[in-house]
Amino acid sequence: MNNSYKSIDLFAGIGGIRMGFDQAFGNQISTEFVCEWDEYAQKTYKANFHDNFEITGDITQVKEEDIPHFDICLAGFPCQAFSIAGRKQGFNDDYKGRCRGTLFFDVARICAYHKPKVIFCENVKGLTIHDKGNTFRVITETLEELGYNVYSQVLNSKDFGVPQNRERIYIVAFRKDIDSSSFGFPVGNDSGKTIRDIMEEDPVSVKYYLSDVYMDSLRKHKARHESKGNGFGYVIRDLDDVAGTIVCGGMGKERNLIVDNRLTDFTPVTHIKGEVNREGIRKMTPREWARLQGFPDSYELPLADVHSYKQLGNSVSVPVIKAIAANIRSVLNGESIESPIMITKKVDEFVKEEQS
Repeated sequence: MNNSYKSIDLFAGIGGIRMGFDQAFGNQISTEFVCEWDEYAQKTYKANFHDNFEITGDITQVKEEDIPHFDICLAGFPCQAFSIAGRKQGFNDDYKGRCRGTLFFDVARICAYHKPKVIFCENVKGLTIHDKGNTFRVITETLEELGYNVYSQVLNSKDFGVPQNRERIYIVAFRKDIDSSSFGFPVGNDSGKTIRDIMEEDPVSVKYYLSDVYMDSLRKHKARHESKGNGFGYVIRDLDDVAGTIVCGGMGKERNLIVDNRLTDFTPVTHIKGEVNREGIRKMTPREWARLQGFPDSYELPLADVHSYKQLGNSVSVPVIKAIAANIRSVLNGESIESPIMITKKVDEFVKEEQS
Protein backbone atom coordinates (compact mmCIF):
# COMPACT_ATOMS: atom_id res chain seq x y z
CA MET A 1 0.00 0.00 0.00
CA ASN A 2 1.29 3.43 -0.97
CA ASN A 3 -1.52 5.32 0.70
CA SER A 4 -0.28 8.27 2.69
CA TYR A 5 -2.32 10.11 5.31
CA LYS A 6 -1.82 13.50 6.92
CA SER A 7 -2.92 14.05 10.50
CA ILE A 8 -3.30 16.86 13.01
CA ASP A 9 -2.82 16.44 16.76
CA LEU A 10 -5.24 18.60 18.78
CA PHE A 11 -5.06 18.80 22.60
CA ALA A 12 -1.86 16.89 21.96
CA GLY A 13 -0.60 16.58 25.54
CA ILE A 14 2.68 14.70 25.33
CA GLY A 15 1.82 12.92 22.09
CA GLY A 16 0.38 9.60 23.29
CA ILE A 17 -2.38 9.48 20.68
CA ARG A 18 0.03 10.45 17.92
CA MET A 19 2.47 7.76 19.02
CA GLY A 20 -0.20 5.07 18.81
CA PHE A 21 -1.15 6.15 15.29
CA ASP A 22 2.49 6.41 14.25
CA GLN A 23 3.06 2.85 15.47
CA ALA A 24 0.01 1.53 13.63
CA PHE A 25 0.42 3.44 10.35
CA GLY A 26 4.22 3.52 10.14
CA ASN A 27 5.42 5.60 7.21
CA GLN A 28 1.85 5.92 5.92
CA ILE A 29 1.15 8.84 8.25
CA SER A 30 2.65 12.30 8.77
CA THR A 31 1.72 14.95 11.31
CA GLU A 32 1.09 18.38 9.80
CA PHE A 33 -0.14 20.42 12.77
CA VAL A 34 0.05 20.19 16.57
CA CYS A 35 -1.92 22.17 19.14
CA GLU A 36 -1.28 22.09 22.91
CA TRP A 37 -1.70 25.03 25.26
CA ASP A 38 0.34 23.77 28.26
CA GLU A 39 3.93 25.00 27.95
CA TYR A 40 5.39 22.13 29.99
CA ALA A 41 3.59 19.53 27.89
CA GLN A 42 4.96 21.31 24.82
CA LYS A 43 8.51 20.84 26.14
CA THR A 44 8.04 17.12 26.62
CA TYR A 45 6.36 16.82 23.22
CA LYS A 46 9.24 18.63 21.48
CA ALA A 47 11.78 16.39 23.20
CA ASN A 48 10.17 13.36 21.55
CA PHE A 49 8.74 14.58 18.26
CA HIS A 50 10.96 16.66 16.02
CA ASP A 51 8.66 18.52 13.66
CA ASN A 52 9.65 21.30 11.29
CA PHE A 53 6.87 23.57 12.58
CA GLU A 54 6.05 25.14 15.94
CA ILE A 55 3.39 23.83 18.29
CA THR A 56 0.32 26.07 18.35
CA GLY A 57 -1.01 27.10 21.75
CA ASP A 58 -4.63 28.22 22.14
CA ILE A 59 -6.87 26.32 19.76
CA THR A 60 -9.70 28.80 20.22
CA GLN A 61 -7.55 31.40 18.49
CA VAL A 62 -6.72 29.20 15.51
CA LYS A 63 -8.55 29.88 12.27
CA GLU A 64 -9.58 26.66 10.57
CA GLU A 65 -8.36 27.94 7.19
CA ASP A 66 -4.85 28.39 8.65
CA ILE A 67 -4.53 24.67 9.40
CA PRO A 68 -2.89 22.58 6.64
CA HIS A 69 -4.97 19.96 4.83
CA PHE A 70 -5.32 16.72 6.80
CA ASP A 71 -7.00 13.31 6.52
CA ILE A 72 -7.11 12.28 10.19
CA CYS A 73 -7.96 14.45 13.18
CA LEU A 74 -6.65 13.30 16.55
CA ALA A 75 -8.41 15.01 19.45
CA GLY A 76 -8.22 14.01 23.10
CA PHE A 77 -10.32 17.03 24.05
CA PRO A 78 -11.13 17.91 27.68
CA CYS A 79 -14.66 17.28 28.86
CA GLN A 80 -16.54 20.50 29.53
CA ALA A 81 -20.16 21.32 30.18
CA PHE A 82 -22.27 21.31 27.03
CA SER A 83 -25.12 23.75 26.67
CA ILE A 84 -28.22 22.25 25.09
CA ALA A 85 -30.06 25.56 24.95
CA GLY A 86 -32.18 26.18 21.92
CA ARG A 87 -34.18 24.02 19.61
CA LYS A 88 -32.39 21.68 17.26
CA GLN A 89 -32.23 23.42 13.89
CA GLY A 90 -29.68 21.50 11.92
CA PHE A 91 -25.92 21.56 12.14
CA ASN A 92 -25.48 25.30 12.62
CA ASP A 93 -27.64 25.30 15.71
CA ASP A 94 -25.94 22.16 17.02
CA TYR A 95 -22.36 23.29 17.09
CA LYS A 96 -22.87 27.02 17.43
CA GLY A 97 -25.69 26.87 19.94
CA ARG A 98 -25.58 23.57 21.77
CA CYS A 99 -21.81 23.27 21.95
CA ARG A 100 -20.86 26.89 22.46
CA GLY A 101 -18.06 27.51 24.97
CA THR A 102 -16.65 24.00 24.77
CA LEU A 103 -13.40 22.83 23.23
CA PHE A 104 -15.23 20.16 21.27
CA PHE A 105 -16.72 23.09 19.34
CA ASP A 106 -13.23 23.78 18.01
CA VAL A 107 -12.87 20.18 16.81
CA ALA A 108 -16.26 20.50 15.09
CA ARG A 109 -15.54 23.79 13.33
CA ILE A 110 -12.09 22.66 12.15
CA CYS A 111 -13.42 19.36 10.82
CA ALA A 112 -16.47 21.07 9.29
CA TYR A 113 -14.06 23.11 7.20
CA HIS A 114 -11.53 20.41 6.27
CA LYS A 115 -13.81 17.33 6.12
CA PRO A 116 -11.09 14.80 7.05
CA LYS A 117 -11.54 11.09 6.38
CA VAL A 118 -11.42 10.20 10.09
CA ILE A 119 -11.96 11.94 13.41
CA PHE A 120 -10.58 10.18 16.49
CA CYS A 121 -11.45 11.25 20.04
CA GLU A 122 -10.58 9.93 23.49
CA ASN A 123 -12.05 10.93 26.82
CA VAL A 124 -12.87 9.78 30.32
CA LYS A 125 -15.48 7.06 30.68
CA GLY A 126 -17.68 9.47 32.63
CA LEU A 127 -18.24 11.45 29.44
CA THR A 128 -20.89 8.87 28.57
CA ILE A 129 -23.12 9.93 31.48
CA HIS A 130 -22.09 13.58 31.82
CA ASP A 131 -25.22 15.75 32.06
CA LYS A 132 -27.40 12.60 31.98
CA GLY A 133 -25.89 11.56 28.67
CA ASN A 134 -26.63 14.83 26.88
CA THR A 135 -22.95 15.74 26.43
CA PHE A 136 -22.11 12.46 24.73
CA ARG A 137 -25.26 12.63 22.65
CA VAL A 138 -24.43 16.14 21.42
CA ILE A 139 -20.93 15.02 20.43
CA THR A 140 -22.25 12.02 18.52
CA GLU A 141 -25.06 13.93 16.79
CA THR A 142 -22.72 16.77 15.87
CA LEU A 143 -20.29 14.36 14.20
CA GLU A 144 -23.14 12.65 12.39
CA GLU A 145 -24.47 15.96 11.10
CA LEU A 146 -21.00 16.86 9.94
CA GLY A 147 -21.31 13.85 7.64
CA TYR A 148 -19.71 11.01 9.59
CA ASN A 149 -20.57 7.49 10.69
CA VAL A 150 -19.75 7.39 14.40
CA TYR A 151 -18.48 4.44 16.42
CA SER A 152 -17.77 4.48 20.15
CA GLN A 153 -16.60 2.03 22.78
CA VAL A 154 -15.24 1.92 26.33
CA LEU A 155 -11.98 -0.02 26.48
CA ASN A 156 -9.78 -0.93 29.44
CA SER A 157 -6.01 -0.51 29.17
CA LYS A 158 -5.35 -3.62 31.25
CA ASP A 159 -6.60 -5.74 28.34
CA PHE A 160 -3.98 -4.32 25.98
CA GLY A 161 -0.69 -5.30 27.56
CA VAL A 162 -0.26 -2.69 30.28
CA PRO A 163 -1.00 -3.40 33.96
CA GLN A 164 -3.31 -0.46 34.57
CA ASN A 165 -7.05 -0.54 35.21
CA ARG A 166 -7.95 2.43 33.01
CA GLU A 167 -11.31 2.66 31.27
CA ARG A 168 -11.71 5.31 28.61
CA ILE A 169 -14.27 6.10 25.91
CA TYR A 170 -12.98 6.08 22.34
CA ILE A 171 -14.86 7.67 19.46
CA VAL A 172 -14.05 6.99 15.82
CA ALA A 173 -15.89 8.86 13.06
CA PHE A 174 -15.48 7.94 9.37
CA ARG A 175 -16.63 10.31 6.64
CA LYS A 176 -19.78 8.82 5.12
CA ASP A 177 -18.34 8.44 1.62
CA ILE A 178 -15.87 5.91 3.09
CA ASP A 179 -17.13 2.34 3.54
CA SER A 180 -16.52 1.77 7.25
CA SER A 181 -18.93 -1.16 7.62
CA SER A 182 -16.03 -3.49 8.47
CA PHE A 183 -14.79 -1.30 11.31
CA GLY A 184 -14.93 -2.53 14.87
CA PHE A 185 -13.02 -1.80 18.05
CA PRO A 186 -10.28 -4.28 18.94
CA VAL A 187 -10.84 -6.86 21.63
CA GLY A 188 -7.95 -6.73 24.09
CA ASN A 189 -6.48 -10.16 24.68
CA ASP A 190 -3.32 -9.32 26.61
CA SER A 191 -4.25 -9.05 30.29
CA GLY A 192 -1.33 -10.97 31.74
CA LYS A 193 0.93 -8.03 32.64
CA THR A 194 1.41 -7.04 36.29
CA ILE A 195 3.06 -4.19 38.16
CA ARG A 196 6.12 -6.37 38.62
CA ASP A 197 6.61 -6.28 34.84
CA ILE A 198 6.93 -2.48 34.73
CA MET A 199 9.08 -1.91 37.83
CA GLU A 200 12.45 -0.23 37.44
CA GLU A 201 15.17 -2.82 36.94
CA ASP A 202 17.55 -1.15 39.41
CA PRO A 203 16.82 0.13 42.92
CA VAL A 204 15.28 3.60 42.76
CA SER A 205 16.24 6.77 44.60
CA VAL A 206 15.32 7.08 48.24
CA LYS A 207 13.32 10.18 47.29
CA TYR A 208 10.48 7.94 46.08
CA TYR A 209 10.13 6.28 49.50
CA LEU A 210 7.60 7.80 51.88
CA SER A 211 8.58 9.04 55.31
CA ASP A 212 7.22 7.32 58.40
CA VAL A 213 5.51 10.56 59.40
CA TYR A 214 3.74 10.82 56.04
CA MET A 215 2.73 7.15 56.17
CA ASP A 216 1.23 7.77 59.60
CA SER A 217 -0.77 10.72 58.27
CA LEU A 218 -2.01 8.63 55.33
CA ARG A 219 -3.18 5.87 57.66
CA LYS A 220 -5.02 8.35 59.90
CA HIS A 221 -6.56 10.04 56.85
CA LYS A 222 -7.80 6.70 55.53
CA ALA A 223 -9.15 5.68 58.94
CA ARG A 224 -11.15 8.92 59.20
CA HIS A 225 -12.76 8.30 55.85
CA GLU A 226 -13.45 4.64 56.60
CA SER A 227 -15.19 5.62 59.84
CA LYS A 228 -17.56 7.70 57.72
CA GLY A 229 -18.14 4.87 55.28
CA ASN A 230 -15.93 6.32 52.55
CA GLY A 231 -13.37 4.34 50.59
CA PHE A 232 -10.98 7.21 49.99
CA GLY A 233 -7.35 6.71 50.95
CA TYR A 234 -3.97 5.37 49.98
CA VAL A 235 -3.58 1.95 48.37
CA ILE A 236 -0.57 -0.35 48.41
CA ARG A 237 -0.78 -2.44 45.27
CA ASP A 238 0.14 -6.10 45.00
CA LEU A 239 3.08 -6.43 42.62
CA ASP A 240 1.34 -9.37 40.96
CA ASP A 241 -1.79 -7.30 40.28
CA VAL A 242 -2.52 -4.27 38.11
CA ALA A 243 -2.31 -0.61 39.08
CA GLY A 244 -5.32 1.59 39.55
CA THR A 245 -5.93 4.41 37.11
CA ILE A 246 -3.07 6.88 37.28
CA VAL A 247 -4.27 10.45 37.57
CA CYS A 248 -2.63 13.78 38.23
CA GLY A 249 -3.29 15.66 41.45
CA GLY A 250 -5.04 14.58 44.62
CA MET A 251 -4.22 11.04 45.69
CA GLY A 252 -2.91 10.05 42.27
CA LYS A 253 0.45 8.70 43.39
CA GLU A 254 -0.70 7.55 46.85
CA ARG A 255 -3.34 5.26 45.37
CA ASN A 256 -0.64 3.30 43.56
CA LEU A 257 1.97 2.73 46.23
CA ILE A 258 4.11 -0.40 46.09
CA VAL A 259 6.47 -2.26 48.42
CA ASP A 260 10.05 -2.39 47.16
CA ASN A 261 12.59 -3.70 49.67
CA ARG A 262 15.69 -3.15 47.54
CA LEU A 263 16.62 0.16 49.22
CA THR A 264 19.78 -0.08 51.31
CA ASP A 265 20.64 3.56 52.06
CA PHE A 266 17.83 5.28 53.95
CA THR A 267 19.52 8.67 54.10
CA PRO A 268 17.01 11.25 52.79
CA VAL A 269 17.99 13.30 49.75
CA THR A 270 15.06 15.70 50.14
CA HIS A 271 13.65 17.51 53.15
CA ILE A 272 11.20 15.19 54.90
CA LYS A 273 9.56 14.99 58.29
CA GLY A 274 10.70 11.99 60.28
CA GLU A 275 12.63 9.16 58.66
CA VAL A 276 12.28 7.09 55.52
CA ASN A 277 9.88 4.24 56.28
CA ARG A 278 11.43 0.81 56.80
CA GLU A 279 8.50 -1.07 55.27
CA GLY A 280 9.75 -0.48 51.72
CA ILE A 281 6.70 1.59 50.76
CA ARG A 282 7.30 3.93 47.85
CA LYS A 283 5.63 5.79 45.03
CA MET A 284 6.05 4.53 41.53
CA THR A 285 8.57 6.52 39.52
CA PRO A 286 7.67 8.59 36.44
CA ARG A 287 9.32 5.93 34.26
CA GLU A 288 7.09 3.30 35.83
CA TRP A 289 4.07 5.50 35.14
CA ALA A 290 5.24 5.86 31.54
CA ARG A 291 5.39 2.08 31.27
CA LEU A 292 1.89 1.84 32.75
CA GLN A 293 0.78 3.95 29.80
CA GLY A 294 2.71 1.85 27.30
CA PHE A 295 5.33 4.46 26.42
CA PRO A 296 8.64 2.88 25.34
CA ASP A 297 11.69 3.46 27.51
CA SER A 298 13.14 5.50 24.65
CA TYR A 299 10.46 8.12 25.34
CA GLU A 300 12.17 11.03 27.07
CA LEU A 301 10.88 12.56 30.31
CA PRO A 302 12.95 15.76 30.37
CA LEU A 303 11.16 17.70 33.11
CA ALA A 304 10.95 17.52 36.89
CA ASP A 305 8.93 14.67 38.37
CA VAL A 306 6.00 16.91 39.27
CA HIS A 307 5.45 17.71 35.59
CA SER A 308 6.03 14.13 34.41
CA TYR A 309 3.43 12.74 36.82
CA LYS A 310 0.86 15.29 35.68
CA GLN A 311 1.55 14.73 32.01
CA LEU A 312 1.48 10.94 32.21
CA GLY A 313 -1.66 10.95 34.34
CA ASN A 314 -3.34 13.09 31.70
CA SER A 315 -2.07 11.03 28.78
CA VAL A 316 -3.37 7.90 27.06
CA SER A 317 -2.41 4.25 26.98
CA VAL A 318 -0.46 3.98 23.75
CA PRO A 319 -1.14 0.26 23.06
CA VAL A 320 -4.90 0.88 23.12
CA ILE A 321 -4.53 3.73 20.63
CA LYS A 322 -2.29 1.59 18.42
CA ALA A 323 -4.82 -1.25 18.35
CA ILE A 324 -7.70 1.06 17.39
CA ALA A 325 -5.54 2.89 14.85
CA ALA A 326 -4.61 -0.41 13.20
CA ASN A 327 -8.29 -1.12 12.56
CA ILE A 328 -8.79 2.42 11.23
CA ARG A 329 -5.84 1.92 8.88
CA SER A 330 -7.33 -1.33 7.60
CA VAL A 331 -10.61 0.42 6.74
CA LEU A 332 -8.85 3.30 4.97
CA ASN A 333 -6.62 0.93 3.03
CA GLY A 334 -9.46 -1.41 2.12
CA GLU A 335 -7.85 -4.27 4.01
CA SER A 336 -9.60 -6.91 6.09
CA ILE A 337 -9.40 -6.49 9.86
CA GLU A 338 -7.65 -9.57 11.16
CA SER A 339 -7.88 -8.91 14.91
CA PRO A 340 -11.11 -9.77 16.77
CA ILE A 341 -13.53 -6.85 16.95
CA MET A 342 -16.39 -6.02 19.26
CA ILE A 343 -19.79 -4.66 18.38
CA THR A 344 -19.95 -0.98 19.23
CA LYS A 345 -22.58 0.42 21.55
CA LYS A 346 -25.03 3.21 20.96
CA VAL A 347 -25.09 6.31 23.14
CA ASP A 348 -28.24 5.31 25.00
CA GLU A 349 -26.72 1.93 25.89
CA PHE A 350 -23.70 3.61 27.49
CA VAL A 351 -25.91 5.96 29.49
CA LYS A 352 -28.25 3.20 30.67
CA GLU A 353 -25.33 0.97 31.66
CA GLU A 354 -23.56 3.69 33.62
CA GLN A 355 -26.68 4.83 35.46
CA SER A 356 -27.72 1.33 36.47
